[in-house]
Amino acid sequence: MYQLLKKEGSARRGIFTTVHGVVQTPAFMNVGTSAAIKGGVSSLDLKELKCQVELCNTYHLHLRPGDDKIHQLGGLHRFMGWDRPILTDSGGFQVFSLAQLRTIKEEGVYFQSHIDGKRIFMGPEESMRIQSNLASTIAMAFDECIENPATYDYTKQSISRTVRWLKRCKREMNRLNTLETTINPHQMLFGINQGSTFEELRIEHMKTIADLDLDGYAIGGLAVGETAEEMYQIISAVEPYMPADKPRYLMGVGTPVNIIEGVYRGVDLFDCVMPSRNARHGHLFTWSGIININNAKYELDDSPIDSQCDCPVCRNHSRAYIRHLIKAGEMLGMRLAVMHNLYFYNTLMEKIRAALDEGTYQAFHDYWIPILGKRI
Repeated sequence: MYQLLKKEGSARRGIFTTVHGVVQTPAFMNVGTSAAIKGGVSSLDLKELKCQVELCNTYHLHLRPGDDKIHQLGGLHRFMGWDRPILTDSGGFQVFSLAQLRTIKEEGVYFQSHIDGKRIFMGPEESMRIQSNLASTIAMAFDECIENPATYDYTKQSISRTVRWLKRCKREMNRLNTLETTINPHQMLFGINQGSTFEELRIEHMKTIADLDLDGYAIGGLAVGETAEEMYQIISAVEPYMPADKPRYLMGVGTPVNIIEGVYRGVDLFDCVMPSRNARHGHLFTWSGIININNAKYELDDSPIDSQCDCPVCRNHSRAYIRHLIKAGEMLGMRLAVMHNLYFYNTLMEKIRAALDEGTYQAFHDYWIPILGKRI
């Protein structure tokens, strides 16, 4: 259930209540693809890093260890030792990212496993069954993430099929949530808006899926090749047609600047591998801009990554030490860098929520946009 507390322009401050706890929105969902954040960060660490929601990958967990095994072990929450909300994506993004390994048909998608080449089939019903086995808080509908740029005709055909798939997802989830063997009978379903960069197709698709009265709505198929300006334009075009009483999720986005701009346009939830992936390569977010800890100038720098940050890493370690660990290939270097970046993102969301509470989001937006996108 979503409760809108306040609005400033299109920006929304809300509370999203789930069976696994309450999420203060806007929120960033930390990406733990295979039931773990890459970089050696545990579920216990995530609480200290102010994470509210973790996101796990349906396709990867289906391949290993297998969703049936996770079901036998009591579901993802018990498996990972995480008692807050979990969102599982549907496997639909892999339709996009594994383009060389798949065939799309009306019944679903035929894949080749990226691990061993084994043939896999996934359609709406299979995706729902896998996610029900995982027992996540929120399941994403199975869709096709369309590549940008795409042709108008292909996009139109694709979103029609995505609507048919969504109806099948909803039917199957309703059935699964009534079974005695289902671990989480309160599992929610979010639908995904697609339509490439064609505004009229995006709006038409959003209107159609809004009528299905789902638990939440996502904007998918952005940050996959179009410009940031095109992305913002699509969000602004679609937002008026998204149900106001349901959470809104922008998938796979993005940089701190993207998030501030997304909130500005009415988005509640975000996820991205960027903070953890960038951290593992030494690219760290600070309240003064982005630094590359690999640079020689940090070799004798005994100050924290960010003097304005109170994360466990900045409280205890220097830039010189973290640079040394990453250069030496020490796992601890990646772990500390990932912890800092995730803390930064979750703190950014806290600051966004505080600005919305105080009615100062416009000033917050204007102040931070030029700073947080800057490379130092």
